Amino acid sequence: MTTETGQTSPAPVPAARYSVADDVYDKIKKDVAEFRLIPGDRFTENELCLRLKVSRTPVRQALYRLQQEGYVEVLFRSGWRVLPFDFDKFEQLYDLRMLLEFDAVKRLCDEGVARSRKGQELIDGLAAIWLVPASERSHDTAQVSQWDEEFHCALVEAAGNQEIARVHREVTDRIRIIRRLDFTKQARIDATYDEHAKILKLIQRKRGDQAAMLLRAHIETSQSEVRKITLHQVFMARQAK
Repeated sequence: MTTETGQTSPAPVPAARYSVADDVYDKIKKDVAEFRLIPGDRFTENELCLRLKVSRTPVRQALYRLQQEGYVEVLFRSGWRVLPFDFDKFEQLYDLRMLLEFDAVKRLCDEGVARSRKGQELIDGLAAIWLVPASERSHDTAQVSQWDEEFHCALVEAAGNQEIARVHREVTDRIRIIRRLDFTKQARIDATYDEHAKILKLIQRKRGDQAAMLLRAHIETSQSEVRKITLHQVFMARQAK
């Protein structure tokens, strides 16, 4: 492709195609996340093929991907098994997430560093969602869960280091399966709105130490609640089987 200046620009990179294996992967992971498949459950590739109405190849590709991520394991001559939640791993991921976000907030509030235009736009966008009257708050758990994830990712991205933002998004993806449970109770939704609003106001006033301390407490509380809810949900799912 030639530009007006006569220079050759690189051909556009085609978007990655969403495959049948990707769809199967998403459905199995959702089954685990929503406790239709619970830790210890055994199943075969043929059972998934029949239920999802797909061939064996995409099912196997999806299962190997989930195996690499620590959700399932293959059993010799007897199918697959859902692995128990590895809370030690999740604790480590939460620790890493906290370090990244703590650093981002300190950067955002650094008086000696001018906030970029994109960074300011991200902060303004968060304010439009979280700094609203109580009567305008969303009660849609799925929506609030998504906004919560975007809140924390946007804080890191607004700080301006794209490599840190990339690592943070990878961590976010790995803890999503349990983190979403933090929004199954209205009290946790209300607390999230209140805490996000306080953090944003401190960032707007460049009160870095206070914002970072509140952010740390916010993440630690969420982490504790998620663990309790996850254990309860697994227990209830087992009782229902």
